[in-house]
Amino acid sequence: MIAICAVCASFLLLPLTIIFYKLWWTRLHFQSIMESQGIKGPSYNFFHGNIKDIIKIENQTNSNVPIYLPDHDVFPRLQPHWYSWMKLYEKYLSTKMVYPKTEREGHLKKLLGDGIVVAEGEKWLKLRKLANHAFHGECLKDMVPAMVASVRTMLEKWRSYEGKEIEVCGDFRILSSEVISRTAFGSSYVEGIKIFDMLGKLFALVSKNAYKMKFLGLVKFVRTKDDREADKIEQLLHESIMEIVRKRQDEVITGRPDSFGSDFLGSLLKAHHEGGEKNQMSAAEIIDECKTFYFAGQLTTYSLLWTVLLLAIHTDWQEKARNEVLQLFGRENPNSEAIARMKTVNMIIHETLRLYSPVTLITRRTQGKVMLGRFKFPANFELVIPPLALHRNPDIWGPDAHLFKPERFAEGLAKATKGNPMAFLAFGSGPRTCVGLNFASYEVKIALSMILQRYKFTLSPNYVHSPFLALTVQPQHGAQILLQPL
Repeated sequence: MIAICAVCASFLLLPLTIIFYKLWWTRLHFQSIMESQGIKGPSYNFFHGNIKDIIKIENQTNSNVPIYLPDHDVFPRLQPHWYSWMKLYEKYLSTKMVYPKTEREGHLKKLLGDGIVVAEGEKWLKLRKLANHAFHGECLKDMVPAMVASVRTMLEKWRSYEGKEIEVCGDFRILSSEVISRTAFGSSYVEGIKIFDMLGKLFALVSKNAYKMKFLGLVKFVRTKDDREADKIEQLLHESIMEIVRKRQDEVITGRPDSFGSDFLGSLLKAHHEGGEKNQMSAAEIIDECKTFYFAGQLTTYSLLWTVLLLAIHTDWQEKARNEVLQLFGRENPNSEAIARMKTVNMIIHETLRLYSPVTLITRRTQGKVMLGRFKFPANFELVIPPLALHRNPDIWGPDAHLFKPERFAEGLAKATKGNPMAFLAFGSGPRTCVGLNFASYEVKIALSMILQRYKFTLSPNYVHSPFLALTVQPQHGAQILLQPL
């Protein structure tokens, strides 16, 4: 009997020891190492870490008060805890080390799966090669007609709003879902919007639960309403994506096309059916990659949205962009050759991404003991970079870093960042740069060009500049503009 009790006690003691080690000793050990080097930070609590501090700081921030335009200093409002801590404690950044990504869990894991965004090592290399092949220059050129057709469909709807107010958030979201559905997956708008809607719901759950504590080992047994909803959405997502996959496979089996296709889904299926043992993709990996690229379309939505809103505010730059578009395309549809020659539009898009970066937090962990400047960091230490802060650093961008000034990029990105590639992280940097960067850039340039060819637009009196953060920066009260046909 005593032996049985001892075994039971050991089974209970082991998980408690692991929890104590991960949630208490490791974090205090890291804190001690940092403090011994003069780096201080907010105190750590065993049960809630720094979450109570974060919530307290956020509750003290007037996040619902509109921002006075043309000020775009949204960092203190959107990430007030990072803003507060960075004022109190020093900040460090090195470009000479490669840091692995941190593990994703909970609802974020359901949103991104184990796709290219979180993959490491050989798996990441395999997925990156596939994505590079699907989105290289020649493939992008082939996607232009589909992008143009999708924008034209949206603009047909806009004709009924000429001279009136239009709220563009929903239209840009539909546009992005249609473009990525047609170009990357060869599927219909109906299938695409269904997947986008489900990802949007998961997206909302991630934001809602961002600062809620999850105790190790208990998540599997204590399921909240949001957990059950996330499980349901994840299952529906899998079913919807597999329906698209099966349709493509059936077409090949029945002999209609002679291959799986050259788009992104075709590359995934080819790797699934024809890849060797090392490169073969599982069905789960296909699903995760599809989720990742549909989700990336959401980032494109807000890149286009903020560009249009900024041009509605700064109409002088709108005219400069329109003049360039008309000079390159006239009244004809955009083409890849002329897109490559855009300069003014490039400057505007870069400045939009600087002020309203689609990526608002980059987390990495140290693979081993590393040096950043004169400081030593232990292995498995998590490093956080908030691009919204970096993009407003006056040491890099000048005292007017919070203002919209596309001329910063007149001589290119390298000159604008003073030769520091880590100063601009809207889509990451180096080999980890978002693989969909060129795809998103094409879509935004085509959509913006076709809008500028047809309309002048200004902010509606009903627009309230009150950005909020839900993984990416979004307008809290919609994006209303007034359309005037040319």
